[in-house]
Amino acid sequence: MELGDLPAHQTIVLEGCDGAGKSTLATSLASGYGFAVVHSSRTPDGIDLAERYRQILARPGRLALDRSFISELVYGPLRHGASRLSDVEARDLAVAVARRDGVLVHLIAPASAIRARLLARDGSAAANLADIKALLAAYERVVTTFAPYLPVWTLET
Repeated sequence: MELGDLPAHQTIVLEGCDGAGKSTLATSLASGYGFAVVHSSRTPDGIDLAERYRQILARPGRLALDRSFISELVYGPLRHGASRLSDVEARDLAVAVARRDGVLVHLIAPASAIRARLLARDGSAAANLADIKALLAAYERVVTTFAPYLPVWTLET
């Protein structure tokens, strides 16, 4: 995958742990190629996440999702005990991204680099190296499960 190939897609899902560069890349896609960026922070409990993402994916035009349902499958179990999306809902959302000429871009970096970025950006917030390594491993497992359903590109930042 070449970074310059990304704009050929209508939908780009940017995933990776905090500090991997998702927002930086989303900003570049918006300013350089006209993508509408949807940043998804943690949705409050009680909201139907699958429906929320179906509505986002139904929007017209080019979309760059700066974090998405994939993050729920990683952060949910690690930080909250469980994901609020079922495996079937997550798979259906991945298929919806693929049908929208989408690609999942998994941004990675060494744990030490992510820790340094988080410390520079947020101070001591979320900069525990063991937690970052656990997040990186969880992302790898989750992203691998989606490869049969939509194109997955890994981009080292």
